[in-house]
Amino acid sequence: MGIPSLIVIAVLVLYLLNSIKILREYERGVIFRLGRALPQPKGPGIILVFRPFDQIVRVSLRQEVLEVPPQDVITRDNVTIKVNAVITLRVLDPAKAVIEVANYVYQTSQFAQTTLRSVLGEVELDGLLSHRDALNQRIQAIIDQRTEPWGVKVVSVEVKQVDLPEQMLRAMAKQAEAEREKRSKIINAEGEFGAAQRLVEAANLLAQQPITLQLKYLQTLTDIGTEKNTTVIFPLPMEFLSLIQKFTGVPAAPAAPANPEERP
Repeated sequence: MGIPSLIVIAVLVLYLLNSIKILREYERGVIFRLGRALPQPKGPGIILVFRPFDQIVRVSLRQEVLEVPPQDVITRDNVTIKVNAVITLRVLDPAKAVIEVANYVYQTSQFAQTTLRSVLGEVELDGLLSHRDALNQRIQAIIDQRTEPWGVKVVSVEVKQVDLPEQMLRAMAKQAEAEREKRSKIINAEGEFGAAQRLVEAANLLAQQPITLQLKYLQTLTDIGTEKNTTVIFPLPMEFLSLIQKFTGVPAAPAAPANPEERP
């Protein structure tokens, strides 16, 4: 075997070794042979890429996180806010992700920015803060519908942060304070109403059994005696005074006339 043959064999061996490519488990290789894409992507494992006839484009099948930069949004009730979001996506069809779109990550980011402004601009600020999950699902459905022809699946969309103006933060703080004060007054009024109802029930019960009032007097005296007070005030019922006047015959003191000219 001559030297030219050995050179040819060495060149072929080097060419074959250079044609060997190893793809990881999460990678797929889209092969373009003479400019035409092969029907099925290659990988994972060992594949052969015969350059210059073949060209390979590696595509990752792992989930990718895309952060949408803060967007100026004017809500339906004319409040200017800044909103950013996080998008999770993954490639389902590597061939479409390479052939149908130049850069699926960049185009998804641009479309997500416009979708975020348009969707959040249709709701009021209270709806944005209280129904964030529904808005996330709506934004995800719109973006996923747009990226489906590219073989890209939008897994989730989360509105990350909502920056409110300083004036709006102060107004919301005052609103929350007024709401808590309102609830406090309502609870206090309900307590007074309940106490008044109990007093009415107690008065009706005492009116049915007058002797219970005397027992209440005695209980009050017992409570006063435990405090070691030097002065004890004992209220006498009006019926007792009327009974004394009846037996003694002493009339009650006449009331003073309201007009001095009416005196005799």
